[in-house]
Amino acid sequence: MKASNDVSALDQLEEQQQLFVLELMRDLNQTKAAIRAGYSEISAATQASRLLTNDKVKAAFNELKAIRNEQLGIDAGYVLKRLMDVDALDIADLLDNDGKIKPVSEWSMEWRQNISSFEVADDGQGGSVIKLKFPDKVKNLELIGKHIEVGAWVTSSQVDHTSSDKSMSPPVFNIVGVSPDDTSASGDSTE
Repeated sequence: MKASNDVSALDQLEEQQQLFVLELMRDLNQTKAAIRAGYSEISAATQASRLLTNDKVKAAFNELKAIRNEQLGIDAGYVLKRLMDVDALDIADLLDNDGKIKPVSEWSMEWRQNISSFEVADDGQGGSVIKLKFPDKVKNLELIGKHIEVGAWVTSSQVDHTSSDKSMSPPVFNIVGVSPDDTSASGDSTE
């Protein structure tokens, strides 16, 4: 923390720049922050981009983010813990012995905090149907892997099955592992 006589990075900015940084902290929308800070709507996106290249503006923004994160107790460990909590969710926790979904009041805190959405609808026969949307476990694992730099989604290796006399040698394939939701890369290619 700063000593009481240190000047904060925010105090070193002009008034409109200060307002921009404070507004940016609200929703992290650069263009809207510039407009709310009094910059012209026509040039707000350009102004926001220009402001964020200013070292003093960046320092003030980073200082406020650090203060907010400290106040909220959010750090890399917190994010990783929440990701791991989602990964550990077991659908059986939501089901009773007959395989029916338990009332929400009987769900664990982890499920109540991490279910993406649910909808209760009348089934037309006096009962109800509950539709649940579960967290995306693959995306969750991908984020965990990125966080701890596992590199599980991007790998590259050469496979060469050359025969000793080269008469039966197949082409060499470059095998690339990609994220399951990445449609821009192909699985293999010949060289």
